[in-house]
Amino acid sequence: MTLETLKQVVLEANLALVRKGLVFMTWGNASAIDRERGLIVIKPSGVPYETMRAEQMVAVDIEGAVVEGELKPSVDTATHLVLYKAFGDVGGIVHTHSHYATVWAQAGLAIPCFGTTHADHFYGEVPVTEGLTAEEVAGDYERSIGEAIVRRYAEMNPMEHPAVLAAQHGPFTWGATLGKAVENALALEEVARMALDTVRLAPDTPPIGPYLLTKHFLRKHGGEAYYGQQ
Repeated sequence: MTLETLKQVVLEANLALVRKGLVFMTWGNASAIDRERGLIVIKPSGVPYETMRAEQMVAVDIEGAVVEGELKPSVDTATHLVLYKAFGDVGGIVHTHSHYATVWAQAGLAIPCFGTTHADHFYGEVPVTEGLTAEEVAGDYERSIGEAIVRRYAEMNPMEHPAVLAAQHGPFTWGATLGKAVENALALEEVARMALDTVRLAPDTPPIGPYLLTKHFLRKHGGEAYYGQQ
């Protein structure tokens, strides 16, 4: 894939987040990585989506130095870079402040897996990070967000749990491709809404049983998945 093509892919993903109602104003960003070249393409910071163009997407190297582009990259670039370094199977990352997922993040609560709709996408609860310290916020803030996410995944497979809530901040999702990361962002917002309504209706609802969770997740994911057309 050429760099120009990758910029178009990243533009279209960012615009899709707006069309799907996951991004309000300029509250979000999407990026993709070309691991062979060691380049990440991400949206520019603060540019209105209605005027955004593919040539405005910014290419940075894995350390964050701008390789191509005249605009400043998203302020969340450092977070994306930490995740790309730590999660080698990730090809695209999405960050939004979508309403329902952000409600759970602001409360500092993981999203329980109450049913099979959630289990089809995420292998258990959607985790939440620890809150950042004053020192982390005063220092390299965006990098610290990424490092908090990586710490939360010390004993978790990021491809089985491709969504996380940064405490008091908002959700991040990822996937093998940027398209999959966008799909996971959509799924996350819907299961966050379902979970909130579930606890409103029946506060003592238990999480889904592990046997049903595993059945639903593995029928869509993994080597023996049978959902969809083979």
